[in-house]
Amino acid sequence: MSLAHLPDPPDVPALVVAMSERIALARSRSLSAISREMVQLYWELGRHIVEFEQGGADRAQYGEALLETLAAGLTEAHSRGFSARNLLNFRAFYRTFPDSAGAPAELTWTHFVRLLRVESTLARQFYAKQCALDGWSTRELDRQINAMLFERLALSTDKAGVLALARGGHAPRRPEDLLKDPYLFEFLGLKTDHALSEAELETRLIDHLQEFLMELGRGFCFVARQKRISVGADHFYIDLVFYHRILKCFVLIDLKMEPFKPADAGQMNFYLNWMKDQEGSPDDNPPVGILLCMDRNELYVKYATMGMENLVLAGRFALQLPDPEQLSAAVAEVLRETDSTDPSAARRA
Repeated sequence: MSLAHLPDPPDVPALVVAMSERIALARSRSLSAISREMVQLYWELGRHIVEFEQGGADRAQYGEALLETLAAGLTEAHSRGFSARNLLNFRAFYRTFPDSAGAPAELTWTHFVRLLRVESTLARQFYAKQCALDGWSTRELDRQINAMLFERLALSTDKAGVLALARGGHAPRRPEDLLKDPYLFEFLGLKTDHALSEAELETRLIDHLQEFLMELGRGFCFVARQKRISVGADHFYIDLVFYHRILKCFVLIDLKMEPFKPADAGQMNFYLNWMKDQEGSPDDNPPVGILLCMDRNELYVKYATMGMENLVLAGRFALQLPDPEQLSAAVAEVLRETDSTDPSAARRA
């Protein structure tokens, strides 16, 4: 009998799996290494262009004609990939990240090309850091930039918080860090005048669970919808339950197709007490409640939650992106107001 007709030893399938996993890992690492090398190359090419342009006034006068001439020469020598548009991106890449160490190694060239279109330096720093933290694809990066994630997070903090957000990204360290203003559900494809019930909103969010988790932010894990709470002969239902793996706590979300009412906080506090008593483990931190409402009155929220042992957060949600100029102006106002109340800022000026 030839070897080809012998039965496989029982461990061969496992060996095939192990070797396949190693091959896939090596290929992935090779592609990552190639990607990093190409990003470094493009940064170096951008540096050469900028240094040449700055080498004398006569060179600077060439303007865009220099890029056209370079593109023709490089394309003739190295084929595709060196068009004038690409050279323009290389130059912008170097100018935007003059220290190559400031360009996160986890990002691909496509990520950087998208980041170059972000005008705000603070926002660009944030998106670059968040890409590295959460492994965003370029598609997800596009969505978060278009949804103005940085601006929405920035509105829930002060100047120091905005600057920390830009430098370090958004990695929740306190339950209060979970709140955005507003949460954006544009991925549902609904118009603002769509007649939507709470049950329909819940169903649509679950149908788009991946996008919903991305919008909630890093660390959320889905647990249940319409979680039943039984107290004696009565039953109550929590719209959505998540577990936050970073904060190590349950997060309960109730959807309200109307503005916040003080009674909503009391209802959520009831749910949180039950969850802590019936579902929590010794290793869990206290659960957090988030009321997602169409709108909120800050004073209502303040007085409805004041003195509560449990943390109840009231957030707004929107079906479409708020006006970008208004969001940008609001963030700028946060920075200005903090400077105006900070004596050290006046001395620095």
